Amino acid sequence: MASSLSPVSAFDPKDMEFRYLGPTGLKVSLFSLGGWMTYGKHVTGNPVTECLKAAWDHGINFFDTAESYFKGESEIAMGEALKELNWPRDEFVISTKIFFGTGRKEPNTRGLSKKHLVEGLKESLKRLQLDYVDIVFAHRMDPDVPMKEIVEGFTQIIRNLNLAYYWGTSEWTAAQIQEATFIAEKYNLLAPVVEQPQYNMFVRERFEVEYDPLFSSLAYGTTVWSPLNSGVLTGKYNDGIPDDSRFARESDFFKDTISKLQGPEGQAKIEKVKKLTAIAEKLETTISAVALAWCAKNKNVSSIILGASKPEQIAENCKALKVIPKLTDEVMAEIEEILQNKPQGARQIWTQR
Repeated sequence: MASSLSPVSAFDPKDMEFRYLGPTGLKVSLFSLGGWMTYGKHVTGNPVTECLKAAWDHGINFFDTAESYFKGESEIAMGEALKELNWPRDEFVISTKIFFGTGRKEPNTRGLSKKHLVEGLKESLKRLQLDYVDIVFAHRMDPDVPMKEIVEGFTQIIRNLNLAYYWGTSEWTAAQIQEATFIAEKYNLLAPVVEQPQYNMFVRERFEVEYDPLFSSLAYGTTVWSPLNSGVLTGKYNDGIPDDSRFARESDFFKDTISKLQGPEGQAKIEKVKKLTAIAEKLETTISAVALAWCAKNKNVSSIILGASKPEQIAENCKALKVIPKLTDEVMAEIEEILQNKPQGARQIWTQR
């Protein structure tokens, strides 16, 4: 008979695929849910809980946020949702990011000094109502802090304070990641294991070329953001900017992006989206699902971060799992013919399923 103290599993993986986070033993769902540009500002309270539960119900075990998202409000909103859902802590994976701070003016409340790494993460944990995160990211590189101090700071967080299990980077160059790894090896410190870069059909150069040595020599992991290119790859902007879209709600933040989208370069991108939509229709799916499945075909992607303001969006995006096997070599070649943007030097790195 099982002990009354035995944990009761709340998680059902459904048909979700799980991948190792780079060189670690940590398994993360291929699709994850992030709080950027949604939770804590446009979406608060019960709808946040509903979105997290919808993700969980579709086999997603990985959730991502950051100290800077709406000045900490994203962490607060997701923390409240996690408390209400009351999942066993060993069944979900959560990450946050440290660098930008929460808008306070005191100079040590941002950056990657040891002081802010430790104290900033402690404040994040208070907002999340958690004892630790699984992964803490350096949200950007800090050129004003010696790399050795940065690596020492993250090592202290993990090895001495037990505030996280792994650390990673976000939008770092390959050279910076390699330097951090070298310093970790030289001084018996902990090296980063995962990068959080932008990656989608229209943003490929850094991921497919610059990071290639990291994948081949370090088995470096990735949790990619903006897989739908800020919504462009949903087709919603094919005929202008809808009033209820992210570009409309955050017009100041996306000012440059909107300007480019309305120019010749952006219109050329829209034409590609329309051609890609024709491929999606042949596969009896949506352009969004094709774009997400395209990212998933890359074996160097550990997890793809989704954004959602409604549970229905999560359910729709998870349909991409069934599209991955449909992206045969022939279909992938057809997509490349439309995109015409394969970076020079990029290797063929698609998964075979």
